[in-house]
Amino acid sequence: MRHRIAVVGGGPAGLTFARVLHRHGHPVTVLERDPGPDARPPGGTLDLHEKLGQLALGKAGLLAEFQALARPEGQAMRILDPDGTVLRHWLPGPDDLANPEIDRGQLRDLLLGRDRDSEHDPGPLDVRWGRGVTRVVPGTRDGVLVEFEDGRQETYDLVVGADGAWSRVRPALTPVAPHYTGVTSIETSLDDVDTRHPDLARLIGDGSVAVYGANRSLVAQRNSGGHVKVYSKFRAPLDWHTDLGPDLADADPEAVRSSLLALFDGWSAPVLDLLRRGTTFAHRPFYVLPVSHTWTHVPGVTLLGDAAHLMPPLGVGANLAMLDGAELAESIATAPATGDLDETVRAFEERMWARSGKWAEITTAGLERLVSPDPAEAIAVFDEVQP
Repeated sequence: MRHRIAVVGGGPAGLTFARVLHRHGHPVTVLERDPGPDARPPGGTLDLHEKLGQLALGKAGLLAEFQALARPEGQAMRILDPDGTVLRHWLPGPDDLANPEIDRGQLRDLLLGRDRDSEHDPGPLDVRWGRGVTRVVPGTRDGVLVEFEDGRQETYDLVVGADGAWSRVRPALTPVAPHYTGVTSIETSLDDVDTRHPDLARLIGDGSVAVYGANRSLVAQRNSGGHVKVYSKFRAPLDWHTDLGPDLADADPEAVRSSLLALFDGWSAPVLDLLRRGTTFAHRPFYVLPVSHTWTHVPGVTLLGDAAHLMPPLGVGANLAMLDGAELAESIATAPATGDLDETVRAFEERMWARSGKWAEITTAGLERLVSPDPAEAIAVFDEVQP
């Protein structure tokens, strides 16, 4: 029996889930709000961990293709004192593939199956673009009802919510919503850094550079093609930017830049140039779900990734999301023909909760130390995770 399965959300979790099912010959529909794969910038680079994200790609049959695209040199990391002194400088070994970087757009295209031509490949996924979901209603006569922004409705045997922090699927399972951590991030970027900003290219190196102060930090991270993302992180009320405007994206970039430079006043000029030369600015407050977030199982509906266990963005979220998707899909695809889909999903949720709960504790404690009154705490975190 082929179950009618839909996954809401075309991010790493949803696409990995769909790709693994697709690889096993099981039909699955991806419902994505964006009108197309290139409708908006895909975001910054991801480091995929050997025992998390890479394990998921292995289940999807994409590990070799990932390794051909990934940037092992992106694992390089430097830590500077606010005065510019180099405190740590770690370089990966020539065969180190523990956490290589890949751009989100490249990962998305890999999972979608775009521009792939192989007689052994099952082809591109069935993605319904521009299908924003407004509500999911389990327990109807025909299955789980999915309501869309355009007024249409469809029913499925299983609806998987992989639609991120503000999931439209989650309310079908729990009333719990994300809460603000007290830490916010302002993102800017540098383009063609090696040609236009060679001094900053040297400062950043092949991977990332981080500078820690009291309750604040600056992190710059290379993406491919000479693109660099710069993140200023600090503790502040959620409405700290009211004087700049209700939406920071619409605020005067020079006013935002001035506010940030004042916040990091006294830091060395080369470090502050990461902000001075940035282009547009985006507000990214950090929200999380409770550390041990679970729900009473509801037949026909479940969650993956940030929709299930939103945690501080310390390099684990996308990895866990992909492994969630791969494991659930593999469990469904390899279950006995007489197996109970609901029991398969229930068993998966138990495993996911146990794993994500441990990581939520680690990342919550990590955020407290990385943005703390004592910068030495942040450096200690770095020392603990390096070999």
